[in-house]
Amino acid sequence: MATPSPAQQIADEIRNLQSKVGDLQGRVRLTKARDAVEDLQTTVSGLIQKIATFRTRGYVFEMDMENQAQALSRSWVLLYPNLESQINMQSSVLENSLRPLEMQMPQLNAATSNPAAARGLLSSMQSSLNILDGKVSAAEQSIEGMYDQFNNEVYQFSKHLNEIEYLVTQLAEATFQMLPTEGGIAAIKAVWCKTGKEQKGDPEGVLYLTDQRLLFEQKEEIVTKKVLFVATEKQKVQQLQLECPVTLVEEMDLSKQGLLKNEDHIEIRFASGANVEVAHFHIWQDNTTWQQIINRAKSKDFDKGRAVPIDQSAMDKVKAAPSQCPNCGGNITQVVMRGMDSLTCEYCGFVIRL
Repeated sequence: MATPSPAQQIADEIRNLQSKVGDLQGRVRLTKARDAVEDLQTTVSGLIQKIATFRTRGYVFEMDMENQAQALSRSWVLLYPNLESQINMQSSVLENSLRPLEMQMPQLNAATSNPAAARGLLSSMQSSLNILDGKVSAAEQSIEGMYDQFNNEVYQFSKHLNEIEYLVTQLAEATFQMLPTEGGIAAIKAVWCKTGKEQKGDPEGVLYLTDQRLLFEQKEEIVTKKVLFVATEKQKVQQLQLECPVTLVEEMDLSKQGLLKNEDHIEIRFASGANVEVAHFHIWQDNTTWQQIINRAKSKDFDKGRAVPIDQSAMDKVKAAPSQCPNCGGNITQVVMRGMDSLTCEYCGFVIRL
């Protein structure tokens, strides 16, 4: 490969410098910082409406969410003007710093045919360019530092709202019905590992937690036909596979599985009366979080923050539920959940109206 001539080499370096000047023309306007601030503005301004939508779709917990969103909005009203002012001020200074370099470019291009003359100017411009590039990075970091903590608060709050959005969307598509006054708490993508270890063919779907029940609904597309190992036909399968009163959750074991030990698993053991003894799930969320919210649901902790009060008559029905069958006298072992309107005696089949 031939060594480039001094003229070719200097021409390549000038083109490279010209490209960097072009990049800096966008950066000195602090476009990245402006876009980030505008994205945050859009997110904050939409929080109240997003929560209102969840309320209309049946999310009844965390009555303080609206106050949290309003507090974030008030903080942003105070922070935004300072950010905008700082961006405008610093970008003006940076643009003025770039202008001499832009004005020197025609002179540098004209010196392409004289490498010796161009070398000194090129070296000086490269040095100035590097200094300006550092100033732009420092300005971006300085502006980001002005709202970094607030941005993190908004991110965490928005992340939680996205989890609620997933919950209400999945509940709207579910094949099962919620009990009257029952409230959905959380939902997450999950695989029910029937043997305790995830295997091909284990049902994949959604694990739900409400203030009354733990449910798993299979929801996936299953390949029904292959041609040369390529799936040609699929069938959507959606059916409730597990339903258990949350009060019957007895123990929970957490583990990390998978080749890299980065998969969250939770094994749930149920008390007598549940339709299964143990259920092991691979879940797409932190398993410690799920352990905590299941325990909170068992202790009725979520009821303290309900935005919609529980109907007193529904609670009275639970308290008044009989402990023995009025027809045969057998003990009622079925867990009575709020919203149920009847019980069926497991001995004689008699339907007891609540």
